Amino acid sequence: MHAPHQRTPLLLSPPHMGGHEREYIDDAFRTNWLAPLGPNVDGFEREMSHALGATPTGPMHALATSSGTAAIHLGLILLGVKPGDLVLCSSFTFVASANPIRQLGAEPVFVDSDNESWNMSPTALRRAIEELHAQGRKPRACIAVDLYGQGCDYAAIEALCDEWDIPILEDAAESLGASVHGRSCGTFGRLAALSFNGNKIITTTGGGMLVSTDPSLIERARFLATQAREPAPHYEHTTAGFNYRMSNVLAGIGRGQLRVLTDRVAARRANCLHYELALSQRPGVRFMPQPLWSRSTHWLTALTLDPTRAPCTRDELIHALAAEGIESRPLWKPMHRQPLFAGTQMFAHDAAKAPMCERLFDQGICLPSGSAMTQHDLSRVVECVERAFASTGVAVA
Repeated sequence: MHAPHQRTPLLLSPPHMGGHEREYIDDAFRTNWLAPLGPNVDGFEREMSHALGATPTGPMHALATSSGTAAIHLGLILLGVKPGDLVLCSSFTFVASANPIRQLGAEPVFVDSDNESWNMSPTALRRAIEELHAQGRKPRACIAVDLYGQGCDYAAIEALCDEWDIPILEDAAESLGASVHGRSCGTFGRLAALSFNGNKIITTTGGGMLVSTDPSLIERARFLATQAREPAPHYEHTTAGFNYRMSNVLAGIGRGQLRVLTDRVAARRANCLHYELALSQRPGVRFMPQPLWSRSTHWLTALTLDPTRAPCTRDELIHALAAEGIESRPLWKPMHRQPLFAGTQMFAHDAAKAPMCERLFDQGICLPSGSAMTQHDLSRVVECVERAFASTGVAVA
């Protein structure tokens, strides 16, 4: 007897090579320039700075790092975060946004999402700053996280943080290629962190970047990220540093990937549009909103299922998709609900209601969003969703 036919697994956000990567990798091997640093690292930093574009305060400067988390860690150090400090941080995010706060001995203060963008709520942020001020405490920094390919409301967040003299570190790990008010994500705040993990919109297989309009901050980060080696013929160290630089080989992958960033953004946006056209009219289904001031990449297509109206729950849909070899995932579990951060302060968007980000986690799901998805792949996902809806006996039309 023949074994039952196995459908090809459909992953959430797999890497997608563009064909240019080999040029840079082969050059690294041809020249034997494999170790950290080298022409690809320099080129990737230069090309990313150019891709992000100019800002009102000048051009961007970049440091390629071993991960996006390393970039956040360095950014907080440069902003002067020390043990005992408070750092404001989006609660609705991946743990890498908050871990460096604790690793520096500081304490995170979590801020809820708003309904307009699902990103940091300016309303909750103001309440947090004012209540901390009433306690005689001022946050050392604010980490605003851009989620699922969409930037925060920086017009409101920057104005508020400027008012209270709180520097912003933009966590743009998920938003490369997106923009807010026509300005590239990754260019807001004093510093910003990018990620090129294997599931991101472009990848170096693992790596990140710290960027800023202030070249002195990037040069200081470059020093710290290279084991804080002093300029001497021998190995001289007066400061504790880190091994946070990206290798020349991985930077070559990044240079090739950056050449197709525009195409990758277009593909992800098209995926989301396909899902929205097919499913947005279903009862209880709400896709991640895109405010008029935002242009999202839709790195991941995210939506919620209202359990009082939708034909099935989020968990039921995840199981139905998995049964057909389709990977999906809940939205981020808020940091203030993680055991790691039990007891931390949390400021809700609406002080009279449960935090917005809790509802998003309880009801939210990410659908497969890879930039190499075909129309057949997208239809396969939609058909599976519709079967899951129909299996409950609730009409889907």
